[in-house]
Amino acid sequence: MRKAPGKAHRGGVTLIELAELFPDEEAARKWFEARIWPDGRKRPRGGGSRTREATHKTMPYWCADCRQYFSVKVGTVMEASNLPLRKWAYAIYLHLTSRKGVSSMQLHRDIGIAQNSAWHMLKRIRRAFEDGDVMFLGPGGSRRDVRGRRGAQQARHAGADGPRRAGHERQAAPV
Repeated sequence: MRKAPGKAHRGGVTLIELAELFPDEEAARKWFEARIWPDGRKRPRGGGSRTREATHKTMPYWCADCRQYFSVKVGTVMEASNLPLRKWAYAIYLHLTSRKGVSSMQLHRDIGIAQNSAWHMLKRIRRAFEDGDVMFLGPGGSRRDVRGRRGAQQARHAGADGPRRAGHERQAAPV
């Protein structure tokens, strides 16, 4: 019987491939648009499909139905963020590929942003994955459980009344 390849033989996107995938902001925008709007561009709020390109500095599209500007960030975890899409892509990649997640200090050093911005960015990314709003797939194309090992174990072993917490053990039913 042949053994599994192990940790060293995982598939997925390498850091070099990620850099080639997002050489500039325009490539990142096109990539995000293809993932967020697979059936064509629509405004997230209101679902207006009569859209066109606009000359607005930060909102490149205009919705004729809603009469408002919008971008690919609207309605996502990236909304109201001044950070470029490339940095969001790298942050999501680093969060997904590290075994225990990435710290805000490490992210701030890796992608060159302020530590408090990295903290807020990671908070948004984690919340999106917890809510099931997954835009990226993990290494090898599979969804990754972002709750961590303990959270996943608690979810698997949870009874009808939820996961057990320290100091909150269930009482045995009287006989």
